[in-house]
Amino acid sequence: QVQLVESGGGLVQPGGSLRLSCAASGRTFSSYAMGWFRQAPGKEREFVSSIDWSGNIKWYGDSVKGRFTISRDNAKNTVILQMNSLKPEDSAVYYCAQGLRGPASTLLENYRSWGQGTQVRVSS
Repeated sequence: QVQLVESGGGLVQPGGSLRLSCAASGRTFSSYAMGWFRQAPGKEREFVSSIDWSGNIKWYGDSVKGRFTISRDNAKNTVILQMNSLKPEDSAVYYCAQGLRGPASTLLENYRSWGQGTQVRVSS
């Protein structure tokens, strides 16, 4: 089973940027879609972004479109979430997850392996 480790979270002011990284173990990383989800206190886990196995097809949640960018490097087994123009409502624990073999998905139930999460806090 793949192991996923997120990094890059922290405290940032509104309007600032953060770059989240997810390092994956295992030789089959490049065959699977990857996704980012987030969960704020008292709220359900929410889809943020996903990318297919090739890196060519990307999906974004409505609340982050135009501000966040997902990418992957299959040679390094990593997936990146670049977050710009951050808002206080972006504050949450961000989770990296491995999805289906191939196509990207926006559905939480299509993700089986999860990282431990990294905290993002946007506050002045």
